[in-house]
Amino acid sequence: MAIDYLQKIRASRVYDLISETPLDPAPRLSQRLGNQVLLKREDLQPIFSFKIRGAYNKVAELDKEERNRGVIAASAGNHAQGVAMSAQSLSCPATIVMPITTPTIKIEAVHDMGANVILHGDSYDEAAIRAQAICEEEELTYIHPYDDPAVIAGQGTIAMEILRQAHPPPDFIFVPVGGGGLIAGIAAYLKQIQPAIQIIGVEPDDANAMSQSIQAGRRVRLDNVGLFVDGVAVRQVGEETFRITQEAVDDIVCVDTDAICAAIRDVFEDTRTLLEPAGALSIAGMKTFVTRKSLRGGILIAVASGANVNFNRLRHISERAELGEDTEAIIAATIPERPGSFKRFCSLLGDINITEFNYRYFHEREAHVFVGLEIEGHGELEALTQRLKTNNITTRNFSHNEVAKIHIRHLVGGRAPQVANERLLRFEFPERPGALRRFLDGLQTGWNITLFHYRNHGAAYGRVLAGIQVLNEDCASFYQSLDRVGYTYVDETDNPAYCLFLR
Repeated sequence: MAIDYLQKIRASRVYDLISETPLDPAPRLSQRLGNQVLLKREDLQPIFSFKIRGAYNKVAELDKEERNRGVIAASAGNHAQGVAMSAQSLSCPATIVMPITTPTIKIEAVHDMGANVILHGDSYDEAAIRAQAICEEEELTYIHPYDDPAVIAGQGTIAMEILRQAHPPPDFIFVPVGGGGLIAGIAAYLKQIQPAIQIIGVEPDDANAMSQSIQAGRRVRLDNVGLFVDGVAVRQVGEETFRITQEAVDDIVCVDTDAICAAIRDVFEDTRTLLEPAGALSIAGMKTFVTRKSLRGGILIAVASGANVNFNRLRHISERAELGEDTEAIIAATIPERPGSFKRFCSLLGDINITEFNYRYFHEREAHVFVGLEIEGHGELEALTQRLKTNNITTRNFSHNEVAKIHIRHLVGGRAPQVANERLLRFEFPERPGALRRFLDGLQTGWNITLFHYRNHGAAYGRVLAGIQVLNEDCASFYQSLDRVGYTYVDETDNPAYCLFLR
């Protein structure tokens, strides 16, 4: 018997616990994309995620006896919080099985809501198997995170709100996809009320079970899934969610980690809110879709689905955001190993802002430098590469090299015992274009730079570590030149970490 999702969504009991979330404009993003962009702010839910809707609707449907026995769920975090809060509000015992990889902030939140937390497995699937076993042993009610009509209906109330809030109706709605509960609920409602609205799903390219299933015409089970976007990291979508998505969703796009990080920054710049990776997934997909289809003048809505991000992820997100926007490039360049070549290389870069510089003396004839550059699109990088090539400097673009971006940038270096009379200096200079060039201009060309590390951290002052060959008899004039440059510096030549790893 077919499920009447229109009636089921309208009868959903989610508003016993939550309030309608706003549909907020994103003016900066709208201007950049040439479309009116609106964000459905599910990050403002009590658990900072849309998952509360489906979880509460399911628990609220249980009879008194089922509630008294208790409920159990498996979740990477947001569904866990939804079930825990729903059970707490309805005086129902709850057990949550969570993967060991779940962010701490989500585990602690579930604990705080009174649920019994069991950590098991490295993925949602492993946690789900354990939860099913406990469910049978203790005769609990299993609350599935997505493949349940009551859960799907709860999530579908988002679509009901969007149609009340958006005037005129949107042309496109972009929805993150994990197991499929959210997009199934939205699609099941919208395609009956406003079938002209196009519904676009968005998945990470390393956890794209739904798009692979749509292409295959059957549910595909992935061997592995990426865990960066942990909120949608499932190996197989639901049976019911796949059926609805196959029938009612117009398209699915996949995006990479850099694009997701860039979307987190986009939302922060418009709202001062930090979304979790899954929460920004729809925004990343929207940007990709707009570029691919050359969309202009449309009304676009993206579901900002959650904001449960671990604070220690922010460094990684910040580093990758620039690459995701093509506003930063990472290149390796080979320059002659002789005094003055470092300065000449920086002069050839012109007015391009340097975001990172890693170099350590390696060979007496040539040096390899690892450089981050702030650029305005791929065309500027091509022009720079050609300019360097004309001046006999070979470059390689590592902007899309995962090993380079994650590891090599932090490992450029090592010991250089053949370097004599090296002084190690730690500098602070103001973060503004031209600061590095001024520093180099202040040094006499006879002093060879043998080590250089700099990374723009978004602070008022840049931090630089530099190794410079200086003869003992030249030390006085060397330090005088540094004083004339005027940047704060500390001599670290005797620093034990330097002596142990670099000297």
